Amino acid sequence: MTDESSPPLIDTTVSHSARVWNYWLGGKDCYPVDREVGDKVAEMYPDIVQLARAARSFLTRAVRYLAGTAGIRQYLDIGTGLPTVNNTHEVAQSIAPASRIVYVDNDPLVLAHARALLTSSPEGVTDYIDADLRDPERILREAARTLDFTEPIAITLIAILHHITDYDQARSIVNRLMEAVPSGSYLVLSHSTNVVYGAVSDEAVGRWNKFGKPPVILRSPAQIARFFDGLVLLDPGIVSTPRWRPDVSDIGGDPREVDQFCGVGRKP
Repeated sequence: MTDESSPPLIDTTVSHSARVWNYWLGGKDCYPVDREVGDKVAEMYPDIVQLARAARSFLTRAVRYLAGTAGIRQYLDIGTGLPTVNNTHEVAQSIAPASRIVYVDNDPLVLAHARALLTSSPEGVTDYIDADLRDPERILREAARTLDFTEPIAITLIAILHHITDYDQARSIVNRLMEAVPSGSYLVLSHSTNVVYGAVSDEAVGRWNKFGKPPVILRSPAQIARFFDGLVLLDPGIVSTPRWRPDVSDIGGDPREVDQFCGVGRKP
């Protein structure tokens, strides 16, 4: 954690994906520049709000499965974003209070809100690491303060890998993270694509890359599936986030697809 006497520097003149995402989720932890960029993208691509909320709902369902059926008690949540509802530790510890969660992000505003993320159950533990996904060695080293790397760990990468525009680098990062965890660990991942709305999604990303930071790249479901190489992909495989084991009470019918696909894989 950063020394409390040195508050993080926040550039309020440049938008940041974590704050824009918070805005789309209905949060208040953002600045005018974030709302401006968020509105510009949403004006052309109204489904972006649904996409953001579908990604959060997928994470909730995945963690419920992991904490319940799979019995996972450790989580490394990378690209945490700002606290909203159903944060990873809230979901996991509601099922297994002794769960241990480490959050990772590099946005100064997320760091400033870290205390909200660190409210653990008495039986469990939470921690926060100020680090970039591009530095997996640092993430793993610092996470080892809280997590036991001899026991299974679930690594969550929700709507973050699309900021790593080099595909080989993105795959290398995922491979390094999964190499560090033992058999029985899980990868939970979602990633933007364009297979549902095609040119509309392409144009929305083009607008984001013009006004927002960091840049975003779209990948195909086949490319997203390669992040799970060497893992056992759980049913239903790589699907649009609303279609991953939807809660019947949430959808009221067939879930409408969004241009963000996801999957959950187990390390054998």
